[in-house]
Amino acid sequence: MSKRLTVNHNSPVPLHAQLESKLRELIDNAEFKQNEFLPNEVNLAKQLGISRNTVRQAINKLVYDGLLIRKKGVGTQVADRSVNTKIQNWLSFSQEMKAKGIHIKNFAISIDWVEADKDVAAFFNIKTGSKILRMERIRGKEDFPFVYFVSFFHPRIGLTGKEDFSRPLYDILEKDYSVVVKLSKEEISAANADADIAEKLDMKKGAAVLKRKRFVFDPGGRPVEYNLGTYRADSFVYTIESERKV
Repeated sequence: MSKRLTVNHNSPVPLHAQLESKLRELIDNAEFKQNEFLPNEVNLAKQLGISRNTVRQAINKLVYDGLLIRKKGVGTQVADRSVNTKIQNWLSFSQEMKAKGIHIKNFAISIDWVEADKDVAAFFNIKTGSKILRMERIRGKEDFPFVYFVSFFHPRIGLTGKEDFSRPLYDILEKDYSVVVKLSKEEISAANADADIAEKLDMKKGAAVLKRKRFVFDPGGRPVEYNLGTYRADSFVYTIESERKV
């Protein structure tokens, strides 16, 4: 192996945290290149003189953060950093962009309370007209926005609207409200930007956009978020990866 990994067995820093930090550094510095496979867990454990569970704990964190992709029966490889998203290994938008090494800027965030329309109410299984929290965000790279999000949240969560939504959304839900998101079901369609979207995303009216409707659930299958995303088609690629059962 050309990348020499070491851990300090005398350090007060846990071994899994040391390995996670070192792997993250090698990925960030492109010493582990995109799509390159890591040594298997057994070999890493032997090389470092640590348990396989410790190796797995470090790798699991990087998989969760979107820096690594684990493929059953194949191995663990460094994620592609191009701006795309895959159905497998679903990540939040913040995790997707972090995995690509892209710093995301919030161009605008607004919060208000609205009455649930029939579609949102049906998804949340609440009465049409019920008061729910809506968040609008315009996000993108440092130099231009490329996505406009509208999110609605189930009243059960307890969001007040006073949260710091510059933080990653699912971190807020999990750390502040003990709500873990597990499953995303999505609908994808193509459209042309109307005047409002064109202004928000700094693009020409009539230009192509990709629309993604995302239904987000907790581990118990309960609805958490109804999300509508509109992406500039010239700045975002949606990749579907699936495996045929034989």
